[in-house]
Amino acid sequence: MRQGFARALVPYYPVAGRIAEPSPGDLVVDCTGEGVCFVTQVVEISPESILRIKDEFKAATGETCSTFDAVTAAVFKCRALAVELADAAEVRLGFAASTRHLLQGVLPSVDGYYGNCVYPVGITRSSKTIREAPLPEVVGVMREAKEALKVRFTDWMHGGAKDDHYNVPLDYGTVTVSDWSRVGFNEVDYGFGEPGYVFTLNDDVNIVASVIYLKPPAPKRGIRLMLRCVEEPHAAVFADELAKYA
Repeated sequence: MRQGFARALVPYYPVAGRIAEPSPGDLVVDCTGEGVCFVTQVVEISPESILRIKDEFKAATGETCSTFDAVTAAVFKCRALAVELADAAEVRLGFAASTRHLLQGVLPSVDGYYGNCVYPVGITRSSKTIREAPLPEVVGVMREAKEALKVRFTDWMHGGAKDDHYNVPLDYGTVTVSDWSRVGFNEVDYGFGEPGYVFTLNDDVNIVASVIYLKPPAPKRGIRLMLRCVEEPHAAVFADELAKYA
């Protein structure tokens, strides 16, 4: 397919380029010859495997965890194993957590109000800690960070926060997580009916490693993750580690 596209795009070389914006509002075609982007790795983790992670966490702690906790912890651990930073190097996980439930009496209570209120949640551990920790322990780290949200957010609301939770180093040790699976973009009629699939733009301007939860195209169920969080030399090991949970 790569060779076929390469030959077909020779007479139509602008299509093999990229849209560029040299100045605001000025769109041009940059004839880079980069061609078509391909998904290079696909790993499927079965619902049974996710349930097994949840069961292991419950057996170890007596508590429950969400699918987000289980899957994100698995990705975080697999990534730490794949990139294998120095033992003492920091690995970080960041995501935005909803705080609407903490804003009773602040947000409008009228029916139909829609809006997002979020606050950053972050995890920082040494590379060695995450690599060597059992997965239920990594899930527990996720749970601890989420449970601390109320105290941290309330402290911030009253001006008492001393740490800037938005000030996170954007180096290779950091990975951010966004959940688009419930945003509803795939339920909007854009003039030609509902879209078959909605996903984020995949370009070369990725300033930080990212994990994005998406809703798979109908009739598939479950969740789909777009993983842009490892460099090519680490991709094969990352895929192998993820496949252990398939």
